[in-house]
Amino acid sequence: MKLAWILWLSSNVLPQPAADSLCLSTTVYLEARDQSLRGQQAVAEVALRRRDSGLWGDSVCEVVTARKQFAPSIVSPNTRLQNPKAWSASVKVALDAENNWSLPPGQRKEIVPGASHFLAHRIASPSWRNAYQVATIGDHTFLRVQRLKPRSS
Repeated sequence: MKLAWILWLSSNVLPQPAADSLCLSTTVYLEARDQSLRGQQAVAEVALRRRDSGLWGDSVCEVVTARKQFAPSIVSPNTRLQNPKAWSASVKVALDAENNWSLPPGQRKEIVPGASHFLAHRIASPSWRNAYQVATIGDHTFLRVQRLKPRSS
């Protein structure tokens, strides 16, 4: 399955919240399929925290496809998601993360509290790499580059 097809499906065919679940699953797959369960959960958490802030968009799909923020906007649209086992795990992680994130803030299980960004040192060296480090899980470092607050309703 090609990334371009997944992104088209999520933006043109699927209703919410199914579209966001597909976008989050795709992001977990592209960013962390070779990481531990905890690392995958942390990636999903960052995307959900960003969605809640409204700074990168109002939906998970808008957040993860915002220019140069997550893999869906960085890798080639011709990228194929070819590992069915990793895809299945990514879908489970995304759905579990969405369920967890739907709880009131004090009841959520947070893996990387306050993390607004993450990076894999082997492939990225952004200007904000020296921000406050929340955690390192696998080869990803999770950072609080900015304090994200849920937008007011």
